[in-house]
Amino acid sequence: MAHEAVAMDGLRKRYGDFEAVRGIDLTIDAGETFGFLGPNGAGKSTAIGMLCTLIKPTGGQARVAGFDVVRQRDDVRRNIGLVFQDTTVDTYLSAERNLRLHAELYGIPRAVVEPRLRQVLDMVGLWERRKNKVATFSGGMRRRLEIARGLMHSPRVLFLDEPTVGLDPQTRSSIWRYIRELKQAEDITIFLTTHYMDEAEYCDRIAIMEQGKIIALDTPEALKASVGKDRVQIHTDDDTAAITALREHFGLTAVLAEGTVTVSVEHGEEFVPRLFAGFPVPIRAVNVSRPTLDDVFMSYTGTTIRDAETSATDRGRERMQKLRGARR
Repeated sequence: MAHEAVAMDGLRKRYGDFEAVRGIDLTIDAGETFGFLGPNGAGKSTAIGMLCTLIKPTGGQARVAGFDVVRQRDDVRRNIGLVFQDTTVDTYLSAERNLRLHAELYGIPRAVVEPRLRQVLDMVGLWERRKNKVATFSGGMRRRLEIARGLMHSPRVLFLDEPTVGLDPQTRSSIWRYIRELKQAEDITIFLTTHYMDEAEYCDRIAIMEQGKIIALDTPEALKASVGKDRVQIHTDDDTAAITALREHFGLTAVLAEGTVTVSVEHGEEFVPRLFAGFPVPIRAVNVSRPTLDDVFMSYTGTTIRDAETSATDRGRERMQKLRGARR
């Protein structure tokens, strides 16, 4: 039986009348790479903040590395590493000095600092740049330095909050190569948040979050298998008529997502010829794809993660407008 690294029992966080995290029950085993997948505003970062003792829960309980996040905050902090969504390394200092400051804060014995410094900087490919100021680093290099800093004190759980946000695809790929190598080199549990579907594929298990709740939990492959259908995307000049025609002619429920009419069907490649033969709305293009995590998200929510982010942004603006109105 694997030892639990993280456990949440009814974990909640409320801000006034808005509940950002709505009762999470979850256990993560030691050694797992676990991911919270969901749009911005789903509650992922708030949950991470509570687990890292940066945000006090409104309700429920949580334990990290066996310690309660409210009653044993110092013990939790000694056993975790945290890479924030926004860069927090000091750009006026060298990479080496950033890590030495971190070692001092965590009381790492001097005899341990030197070999550990070399080890973590080698791990992220920055040993040769250790004397350079961080201000000269690219975004990807700064993110790698953040990961090295989070590992400096040999944490049992490493939290990565949107570790590749704002990076180009090539740099994102290299960051994930370092993370996978890290898993092989360190006895550690990795807990990350992301809204990138391809990143979630690297996890042992993922929890899909929406509006502060977990709506699906399993391995990426099991979640995709649960959908079991191909996704057919149809481009037409009249999306409303196309959705109606799919329902009336084929008995299918379609949705408009990201400006495209999308429907899930068995054996998509066999469905397309039937579609062209009997569809009353002119079709400009059709695309068929195997189930993805985006299809899983859509099957549970009726929307894509990108459209959900847009809705979350709109809800955030509405809340801000209400707050401004209440202050006047």
